[in-house]
Amino acid sequence: MMTRELSTDAEAGPYPARFAGIRPRNERIGRPLKHFARIDTVDEELLDRIGRRMFARDELGASLVHAMRRDRTDPQRVTMRQFHQALEHGIDTVPDAPEALREFFAVVDTVPDWVDFDLLEKGARAFRRMGRSRNDVLLQLSLIGGYRFGGPPDLLVATGGLTGSTAMRRLGETQKWGTAVGEPGGMRRGGEGFKLTVHVRAMHALVNHRFETNGRWDVQRWGLPINQTDQAATLGLFNGTLLLGVRALGYRVSRDESRAVMHLWKYVGWLMGIDEEWLFDSERQQHRFNYHVVLVQDDVTPAGADLSRALVDGQRDLNYRRFPTLRGHYERLRLLSMLRFFLGAEGLRDLGLPSVPPLAVAPVIAGNVVKSTLINRTPAGRRFLERVGDRAARRELSLKFGAAEPTVGKLNV
Repeated sequence: MMTRELSTDAEAGPYPARFAGIRPRNERIGRPLKHFARIDTVDEELLDRIGRRMFARDELGASLVHAMRRDRTDPQRVTMRQFHQALEHGIDTVPDAPEALREFFAVVDTVPDWVDFDLLEKGARAFRRMGRSRNDVLLQLSLIGGYRFGGPPDLLVATGGLTGSTAMRRLGETQKWGTAVGEPGGMRRGGEGFKLTVHVRAMHALVNHRFETNGRWDVQRWGLPINQTDQAATLGLFNGTLLLGVRALGYRVSRDESRAVMHLWKYVGWLMGIDEEWLFDSERQQHRFNYHVVLVQDDVTPAGADLSRALVDGQRDLNYRRFPTLRGHYERLRLLSMLRFFLGAEGLRDLGLPSVPPLAVAPVIAGNVVKSTLINRTPAGRRFLERVGDRAARRELSLKFGAAEPTVGKLNV
C-alpha cells in the first residue's frame, strides 16, 4: 500500500496533539482488550507508528482524487462516471481511461497471493450466522462505543454525515456495506461487497482531500481527516471488536470461525488501502493493536454525544410496519439497555445518554447460547442460521430505507 507521512514542523512534533491521550481513562476502557489479548507490556515502538500514521494517507486514493480535480479540459481528468464504469464493468471498458484511474484499478483488481476465497466464504457464512447480534455489536460497541473518543466523530459532524434526519440513513448505509461483504460471493470482483468496499475507499479519499485543502480541519490536533491509524482502528471494530462483542452476548465463536472472519476483513482492509502491516490474521494480534490505539485516544467531545443521541433517538423514527410508536419506544429502550451492558454507566455518562438497566441482554444471551452451541453444530443448523441472519439483516435495512436501498453510486459510508 502506498502511504506517506505529512511533514510537520518542529513545534508540532511527529504526532498530532490527540496522541497524548488520557492514559488512566484509556487504560480503564481498554482493560478487556488487555486481558483477552494477554498483553503484559506496552509496545512503545507500536505506539510511535500509530502516532506517526495519524499523518499518513492512502496515497493511491489521493492520486485518484487529484486526477478528479484536474481541469475539465485535461484528458487525464478522472470523472465519477468513468470511475463507476470501471468499478461495475472493468477498466478496459473505459475508453481512453486516464492513467490515475488505470493505476487505481490495477491495484484493486489484483488479488494478493495470501487471499483464500474458500476461507473468505467461510468467514462470510460465519458473519451471517451471528444474526442480529452482529449488528447489535457493530452499532453499540463498535460505533457508539467509538464515539467516546474525539477525532473521527468530529469529522462525521463536519461532513454532516450523522446528525439530524440523516443519522439512521447513514447508519443503514454502513450496514448495507457490511451486509454486502458477508453475502455469498460478495468479495469476488463482481460481488456487491467488493464494489462497495472500493467505492468507500474512493469516497474516503475525496473526504480527505476536501478537508485537507479547505482549512476547516485541525490537522495538528487530530491528524489527517481519514488517516492510516484511524482506518486500521475502524477495521478492528468490524473484526476483533465484533468477535469480542458477540462472545459477550453468549455467542460461541470457534477457532475456525474466528480465523475465517479475520481473513474476510483482512481482504476488505487491503482493498480499503490500509497498510498491510496492520492487516491481521488472528484476533489476538488485532486486539493487541486495538489496545494500543485506545491508549492514545483523546477525550470525548460534544460531537460524540451529539452523534450518539441522534442514533438512539432515531430508533423511534424507523419504518416500522406495525405499531410504529410502540415499537419505536421499545427499540430505543432496548438500545440504551444494551449500551449499558457494553459501555457501563461511565460510558453512558461520557455520551450524555440516560442509564437504563441492561435487562434486554439476558434473552439475547440465552438465544445466542442455543444458536451457537446447539443449532450451529450441524450443517443443516448452520445453513438455517445463515438464512435467519440474512433475513434479519434485510429487515434492519428495510427499517432504515423502506423499499429503496442505496446503490453503489449513492452510498456515502
